[in-house]
Amino acid sequence: MANGRIAVVDIGSNTVRLVVYEVPTRLPFPLFNEKAQCELGRDLAETGRLNPDGVASALGTMARFVRLAEAMGVERLELVATAAVREAADGRDFVAEIEKRFSCHVDVIDGAEEARLSALGLLSGVPDADGLLGDIGGGSLDLVVLNAGSFGTYATLPFGHLRLSRSARTPKQAASLVAREMERLDWLDQLSGRCLYAAGGAWRAVARVFLEQTAWPLHVIDNFSLDRSEASALVRVVSRLSSDSWKRVPGISRRRLETLPYAAVVLDALLAAARPGRLVFSGFGMREGKMLQCLPETMRAQDPLIAGCSSHAERSGRFSLHGEEILTWMAPLFNGEQAAQARLRLAACLLSDIAWSVHPDYRAENAFNRVLRLPYAGLTHMNRIVLAIAVYVRYGGDIDLPLVEPARRLIDEETLLRAVTVGRALRLAHTLSGGAPGLLPRTRLRVGGDSLVLELPENRDVFFSEAVTRRLESLARRMGLKPEIA
Repeated sequence: MANGRIAVVDIGSNTVRLVVYEVPTRLPFPLFNEKAQCELGRDLAETGRLNPDGVASALGTMARFVRLAEAMGVERLELVATAAVREAADGRDFVAEIEKRFSCHVDVIDGAEEARLSALGLLSGVPDADGLLGDIGGGSLDLVVLNAGSFGTYATLPFGHLRLSRSARTPKQAASLVAREMERLDWLDQLSGRCLYAAGGAWRAVARVFLEQTAWPLHVIDNFSLDRSEASALVRVVSRLSSDSWKRVPGISRRRLETLPYAAVVLDALLAAARPGRLVFSGFGMREGKMLQCLPETMRAQDPLIAGCSSHAERSGRFSLHGEEILTWMAPLFNGEQAAQARLRLAACLLSDIAWSVHPDYRAENAFNRVLRLPYAGLTHMNRIVLAIAVYVRYGGDIDLPLVEPARRLIDEETLLRAVTVGRALRLAHTLSGGAPGLLPRTRLRVGGDSLVLELPENRDVFFSEAVTRRLESLARRMGLKPEIA
């Protein structure tokens, strides 16, 4: 489908979650996202059956989710069941009951398909991912080797955090069990020095602890990255935290706290066995992979960052001045830039009118905070900072203020100055054109000798103002050039 709304219900071993997406955005921001901790797989290791209380809870949750999806105008509802349901002796009966009650098909996927969908979700934001994807759920751990974006060896292991918490008396006992099993996967040796991509709600909760422990200025899980030595040290601290310490970390539910030490020991074992160069947390996994399968191939091929920024600009911009128009106009200032730099510059152009409706005194701050937390794939934390600073400066923000300092100290001086240059060029572009389309191409910005030259057409009444002169002077000063209007 190319338009409408898609919803995915993930019936997992620990939680049942509904996510509703708006299409045609390539990797859309969820319109709705809710989970219920049903713990279907809580007793699976001992009984081989689903937890009866979990079944009752899941059926009640499904009644809400299916009716909500209908009320929200969802055109395509995908129900996906994973490890607990596929392994339980009464899993088929549970699926049959769902299908009977709600007239919806439930896709019970095997470990290979679960791993493939998780990889597809990751690759939606990191198309050239190279290393190992680990996706932990309540009942299983899915591993997929990724070779510069293509799928390689995969495995599904019975090391979900909920299952481990029931089959091992302590995290220490679980660590021994997991380490022994990892030793049998001799292909993990091939991953030394590459990346380990960690997905799944339990590992995202572990990442939140990392963010707190390191006082990291961005509380965005996706693409949060650490080198292996730092990650190993932190994960061992996390696995030994007391329950009181866990409770002080925001955003982690009480019921999640009971199994998080088990999720931490699995991550520790995987770091030790695969010896990656870096650990990268992913905010995208199986659900996003399933959603992407519903989209046309042409849409899946789009750059997720640029598609997301374009959609955002269409929804929130005042006029129809397009990012490509600004990008082309300021291009003479950035000769020789790399493709990755041009991509970020285009994203900044697309987002450059993001705060127009905010009170002028708060526009820069509002833009900075919003861009820093963009819900789009394909952005490293450093990318986020560069984009946020560029759009912050576009609104006249002062990079020496305390608001910016925690983030700006994470990027080098050259990168910072480039972001400021982009921001001042954006400020000039919007002042010159008023945000209206078709005006910028009638002017030209270029570097000539030791001058920054703004060429205006013969009929220049619409372009010439004191504000334009000030913005040109500010940009020229940043570049060490003299401003000139020709």
